[in-house]
Amino acid sequence: MEKQVGNQRQERQIGLMQVTLDLPESVAKRLPKEPALIASIFERGLRGMWSETAGAGREVIEFLASGPGPAAILKFKPSQALAARSSTLLEKNSAGKLEPEEAAELDELAQLDSFVSILKAEARKRLPEAA
Repeated sequence: MEKQVGNQRQERQIGLMQVTLDLPESVAKRLPKEPALIASIFERGLRGMWSETAGAGREVIEFLASGPGPAAILKFKPSQALAARSSTLLEKNSAGKLEPEEAAELDELAQLDSFVSILKAEARKRLPEAA
């Protein structure tokens, strides 16, 4: 990271490591030019692979792959393990004791919750009208 101070330019290193990758040309062409954006892509990918929340997305995908109707979508709830993990993260967040990795995990859960809420709103529109 560079910082301009008067006429002097100072560089501040934050634990950077240079990495060389061999990628298929089709993938390399899709990468952004800005190093910070590339780092962000890696961070999100690794977080998704290794976080405890990765299973949460899989839960939703498996449920949707089963072809549920609107009523089943409205009844969908996360597993007890996922609900317990969410509660733990929310409690730690309220107490101000959330680690950075846990904050990222909580953000992932919030995004997933938002997706499921939108899905349920759409499912509600497709329920047959009550007679």
